[in-house]
Amino acid sequence: MSLYPSLEDLKVDKVIKAQAQFAQTAPPMPAITEGTYQPQLATAGMPGSSLYPDLGELGDYMGLVLNSEEVQRNLALMPVADNQVAVPSLSGVGGMVRPVTGADVGIRRAEVRPGLREIILCKDQDGKVGLRLRAIDNGVFVQLVQANSPAALAGLRFGDQVLQINGQNCAGLSVDKAHKALKAAAETRIELVVRDRPFQRTITMHKDSSGHVGFIYKAGKVTSLVKDASAARNGLLTEHFICEINGQNVIGLKDSQIKDILTTSPAAMTVTIMPKFIYEHMIKRMSTGLLRSAMDHSVPEV
Repeated sequence: MSLYPSLEDLKVDKVIKAQAQFAQTAPPMPAITEGTYQPQLATAGMPGSSLYPDLGELGDYMGLVLNSEEVQRNLALMPVADNQVAVPSLSGVGGMVRPVTGADVGIRRAEVRPGLREIILCKDQDGKVGLRLRAIDNGVFVQLVQANSPAALAGLRFGDQVLQINGQNCAGLSVDKAHKALKAAAETRIELVVRDRPFQRTITMHKDSSGHVGFIYKAGKVTSLVKDASAARNGLLTEHFICEINGQNVIGLKDSQIKDILTTSPAAMTVTIMPKFIYEHMIKRMSTGLLRSAMDHSVPEV
């Protein structure tokens, strides 16, 4: 079973597969006999022996500016047997088929990986790692990653769950005990075991011909959706806060700053969201000014 980053990718891939199946099952051309009337076959203008199926009819699909050449660039294609009909391979982020989304670097930045990762930190000249933690439901989570800190350089993000600090399990620890464990650690090596942002999910969307994906937000929270736009089609929900756009943290930014990031985003883009009640618990006792000035808003490397 194939996986897709967006509904647009699924729909386009279905067209590709249908055309590929047609090319495989189309009857061969009969031999031409001189003086015999040859009726024109219904296959005229349909995909034949070319490597890529013809996707010209999808030019304005779902409001997208889409053409066959763009899809061909996005798919890693492999010819099948002798008929040379192309099929998408399952390479890329999460092994997903991405004929529309392609290999945009923003998609890779936003990926929420299901496994665990080990992070090695060291303290800065002030003996700090630039990390503030929060206890939720007997788990310890990253509440704040300071810009240009050891934690930011190591790739920690808002919402990551810290499972271990130097081999000590964090389940059931209070915030004070978790911070004390960081403070007591050696300056040159702190080992953390982390799970990527379990309370967040990333949604891939595609801008329409006017450059919109179809949602309205206020103070960083999604307030309404445009009917039948890419945001609604792909499952963006209201009463959720925007945590990242294309993997870049936007927590604490003004709406005008978020708008600038959305405007300059590529046609295929991601929004990472968190439910309102969890988000408000995560940032409890943190001022908007602190989030805006201290939070790491840099574009992560991949």
